[in-house]
Amino acid sequence: METLTTATQSEEENQQQEEQQQIQNELHLHSHNHQTVQCSSSSSSADTNTNTIPLSIHLSFTDTETNTEIVMKKKKRLNNSGSNGHIHHHHNGVVLASLMYHFRRKRRLRRHLFPLLSVISGCFLLLFAAFSLPLHSVNNAVELRSGSDSDPFPAFSVPASEGSLGRDLWRTSFSELYRGCSNASDKFARANVKTIPNRYLLIDASGGLNQQRTGITDAVVAAYILNATLVVPQLDQKSFWKDTSEFAEIFDVDQFISFLSKDVKIVKEIPPNGGKVLSPFTMRVPRKCNPKCYQSRVLPVLIKKHAVRLSKFDYRLSNKLGTQLQRLRCRVNYHALTFTDSIVEMGKNLVGRMRMKGKHFIALHLRFEPDMLAFSGCDYGGGEKESIELGEIRKRWKTLHTRNPDKVRRHGRCPLTPEEVGLMLRALGFGSDVHLYVASGEVYGGEETLAPLKALFPNFHSKETIASKEELAPFSSFSSRMAALDFIVCDESDVFVTNNNGNMARMLAGRRRYFGHKPTIRPNAKKLYRLFMNRNNMTWVEFASKVRTFQIGFMGEPNEVKPGTGEFHENPLSCICDKSGKKAKVVLIPQNETYNRNTSGKEDNTNKDTGDVTDEQSMEDELEWSDMDYMENVNTLQGKGFPNGTESDPNISLKPELPELAEELFSD
Repeated sequence: METLTTATQSEEENQQQEEQQQIQNELHLHSHNHQTVQCSSSSSSADTNTNTIPLSIHLSFTDTETNTEIVMKKKKRLNNSGSNGHIHHHHNGVVLASLMYHFRRKRRLRRHLFPLLSVISGCFLLLFAAFSLPLHSVNNAVELRSGSDSDPFPAFSVPASEGSLGRDLWRTSFSELYRGCSNASDKFARANVKTIPNRYLLIDASGGLNQQRTGITDAVVAAYILNATLVVPQLDQKSFWKDTSEFAEIFDVDQFISFLSKDVKIVKEIPPNGGKVLSPFTMRVPRKCNPKCYQSRVLPVLIKKHAVRLSKFDYRLSNKLGTQLQRLRCRVNYHALTFTDSIVEMGKNLVGRMRMKGKHFIALHLRFEPDMLAFSGCDYGGGEKESIELGEIRKRWKTLHTRNPDKVRRHGRCPLTPEEVGLMLRALGFGSDVHLYVASGEVYGGEETLAPLKALFPNFHSKETIASKEELAPFSSFSSRMAALDFIVCDESDVFVTNNNGNMARMLAGRRRYFGHKPTIRPNAKKLYRLFMNRNNMTWVEFASKVRTFQIGFMGEPNEVKPGTGEFHENPLSCICDKSGKKAKVVLIPQNETYNRNTSGKEDNTNKDTGDVTDEQSMEDELEWSDMDYMENVNTLQGKGFPNGTESDPNISLKPELPELAEELFSD
């Protein structure tokens, strides 16, 4: 604008100089004509005046008829007055000055009018262009950018809705063709036949609510393998979660005992024997201990001591068991373990309030606590401040080495950020009007971290926002009871999504498969991480297309098989049947990855209920997220003795143990 102003001023100065020169020339010409008039006769005066008029027209070549009329009137008055040459010279000067004034005024008007019109036109063009673009608002589109302000790539706008994708986002394909099936076969021995008197198994279920749930489920199967009576499990009350709740304060203990009465005998406590109470012998079994492991390690002690307590009982039973033992797991997890009436009632109230807000809703289990992020060793873009803060927390675990954040993320071991979860959901086709229920603990970064997710899904809810403090008071002092409320809402949601692969995520994934294959979205973190890193280098359409491709096999479809080895609690294939009663067949292996599993659909009853182990059962799963959630390098017990003098069995493959604080922290 400064350049334009300077140029305009220079042009005006040049034009003024030209006008002044032209006026001087005209005045000189007019003076010459006047001298001619003075020397001529009166009869030639008319000729002089006649020449004056063309001169006026020449000087004001764009003059209007009004100016001509003024000149004619002045000429007429001069002729009628019979003025002398001096007066005639004076009036001709007046006429000339008037003509020059109008001439200069029009020239100046044109010089100022055209730049003004140009500026106004430019403003209108800019406004038109601005209103032609999508409005960057929550109701229309959200503009997101990662990285620094100097990022050369433009931010991409997320549309409010993806429109019709040709599929139903709120249900899985062919889910109506499958059902959960966990009934025992006729050959499955009953508790009243196989339970040996005066043989009691006790377990200490460690970790948070969902890790305790896996321990309780596996304890019932372990008692069946050992032909023992199970004592109602003790819940961990000293761990990171610091919850003093007893079993009966979270779960319906009477339902637990009665529903499983045909499978395993369960008592609330060890009954006195001859006036004496048995003191259980405490020991620990390795992770992923298979039936042969229990028979060789625990059974001899149980026969001798009559009561054995297995400490830190979580993931202490092999993932691979025979079909009938797997179905016993399903009966425990999906039918016998129910919450207390007070928890169920409050949970249903929360679900009802979410239903009132819209026809459908998504539940998100978000793990993004500072301790978890510190333990993961991942980089979340917080710069030096984040590195210092999480680094200080990470010092709690002295055995942890410095990790390569890029390597950890490439391996899919970093939980998605709230923003990444929101982008994934929007790319899958869920619009900004969808109601989102978020189950989470303390989020690192607080509202600043949650802001991008809330921008993508403004209808953001939690149990604290849809229930009063008074309603939550009976539960708020107990982490497991609060987790139970979230569990109910997530289980009843139309779509469940998680940013991690923790215990709650796996337990709910398996449960939702069993009860109708409700959509359950687990992020394909290995594939998505690079897409999130490079999202500003592509259009939204390209980004969304790739997200949908990468998520094939991670959406909770009935024919979906987790690539590689998987936890039974997450994918209870032995308990999924088609409507005809046959075990579900796997018909899709996503992403061209192989998965070593018998898919014939036929049940192999050989050595199913006797505790004998096939070659496949004796092969232990590799250490994975399900064991440690976000840990890569831990101390191993390989070759070391076990507590209370129990020696290591060379035939059993032992797995690394988590440091206790870390195990408790990530156990959710």
